[in-house]
Amino acid sequence: MKGNKAFYRMVLAVAVPILIQNGITNFVSLLDNIMVGRVGTEQMSGVAIVNQLMFVFNVSIFGAVSGAGIFGAQFWGSGRHEGVRHTFRFKWIATILLVILAGLLFFFAGEKLILLYLHGEENALSLEATLGYAKQYLSVMLWGLLPFGVNQVYASTLRECGETKVPMLAGISAVLVNMCLNYLLIFGKFGFPALGVVGAAVATVISRYVEVAIVILWTHRNQAKHPYIQGVYRSMHIPGSLVKKILIKGAPLTLNEVMWSVGMAMLMQCYSMRGLDAVAGLNIASTISNVFNVVYLAMGSSVAIIIGQLLGAGKMEEARETNTRLLSFTVCICTAVGVVLGLVSPLFPLFYNTTDEVRGLAASLIRVVALFMPMHAFIHASYFTLRSGGRTVITFLFDSVFIWAFSLPVVFVLSRFSTLPIIPLYFTGQFLEIVKCVIGFILVKKGVWIQNIVSEEKTVC
Repeated sequence: MKGNKAFYRMVLAVAVPILIQNGITNFVSLLDNIMVGRVGTEQMSGVAIVNQLMFVFNVSIFGAVSGAGIFGAQFWGSGRHEGVRHTFRFKWIATILLVILAGLLFFFAGEKLILLYLHGEENALSLEATLGYAKQYLSVMLWGLLPFGVNQVYASTLRECGETKVPMLAGISAVLVNMCLNYLLIFGKFGFPALGVVGAAVATVISRYVEVAIVILWTHRNQAKHPYIQGVYRSMHIPGSLVKKILIKGAPLTLNEVMWSVGMAMLMQCYSMRGLDAVAGLNIASTISNVFNVVYLAMGSSVAIIIGQLLGAGKMEEARETNTRLLSFTVCICTAVGVVLGLVSPLFPLFYNTTDEVRGLAASLIRVVALFMPMHAFIHASYFTLRSGGRTVITFLFDSVFIWAFSLPVVFVLSRFSTLPIIPLYFTGQFLEIVKCVIGFILVKKGVWIQNIVSEEKTVC
C-alpha cells in the first residue's frame, strides 16, 4: 500500500533525525573499530568481546525505558503530560537499578565472561593477549554505564513526544568528541599518550558524558515545550495503578530485551567456537553492517512513535493503514540498502591491519547480512508494531523465546557437534529467522496490536 506525499513527509520527519543520529554513531563506531583494528587483531578482538557484553547492558536499558515508553507515547498522543512525567520517573528508577546490577556483574565476573569467547588452544599467546586487552577496556567502560542509562531516560522520552532533533544533535556532538579523542588517545597524537584500547574506552566514556549533558540541559531549558519535565524531581511518586500497568505491560518487554540480547551474545559465543579468526571476522562484519542497519532500526523506532501516538489518540483504522504503509516502505528501502551493502562488502575489510583470512571471512559474512536485510527489516518493524499496542507478552514470545527455543539450540548443536565452517554456520543462524518473519506477518495482519492502553489510566498525583 503506497502513501501520499504527506505520509512520506510525516514518516521522514520522524525517521530521518533518528537515522542521522544512529548513522553517525555507527559510522564513528566503524572508524573507532578501524583505529583499534589498525593497532592489531588481538586488540580489536578484545574490544569486540567487551562490546558484545556491553551490548547486553545497552539493550537491557533500552528494554527498561521502552516498557514505560509505550505508555509515554500514548500519553503524549492524548495530551496528558502528567502521565508522561510518571513514565519518566519510572524509567529513572529502572535505569539506576540496572546500572548498579550491571556494574557489579562486570566488576566481579568480567574476566569469566570474556573467557567464554576465547577458543583455540593453538593460539595460546594470542588468547592471553586478547584477554589482557579486553580486561583493560572493560575496566574503563564501567564508568560509562551511568551516563548511557540516564541519556536513554531523557532521549527516549523526547522521541516519544515527537522531539527527535535534540537527541540527534546530542548524539552527533558525542560521536565527534569520541572520534577526535580516539585519534588522539589510541595513537598518541599531538602530545597525548598512546593508550591503545584504554584510549578508545576513555574516549567513549567522555563522549557519553557530553551527550547526556546536552540532552539534560536542553530539556530543562525548554520546559514550556515539554511540560512533563516541570517538577519531575519534586518527588519520585508514581501512581500505583500506573506502576502496575507498566510492570504488566513492560516487564515482558524488559525481560524480552534482556533475554534477546543475552541470546545474541550466546550466538556470538557459539560462533567464537570457530576460533579467533571467526571473532575478528564477525567483529568487522557486524561493525560495518551496523552502519547500514540504521535504516531499518530508524524505521522501527518510527513505527513505535507514529503508531503509538495514533493508538493513544484513538485513531485505530488510521493506525492500521499507516502501519501497512510503513512496513512496505521499510522493506523497499532496506532491499536497496542490502544490495549496496553486498556490492561494497569486499572493500571495508581492507582497512584493517589483520590477515587475509580474516578479511575474506569478514567480506563473506557481510554478504550474508546483506542478503537477509529485507527480512530483518520486516521482522524489526513487525516487532515495534506489536509493541506499540502494548502486546508485550506476544513480543516476548515473538522475539526472545524464539531465539532461545529455536535459533540458539540449532546453532549451539552445530557449533559443538559438527565441523561446519563459520560461513555456513552463520548463514544457518540467519536463515532460521525466516520462521519469525512468517509469524510476524500473521500477527500484524490479524491486528492483535490495535488497542489503546491509556484510555482509562488516571494521571492524578
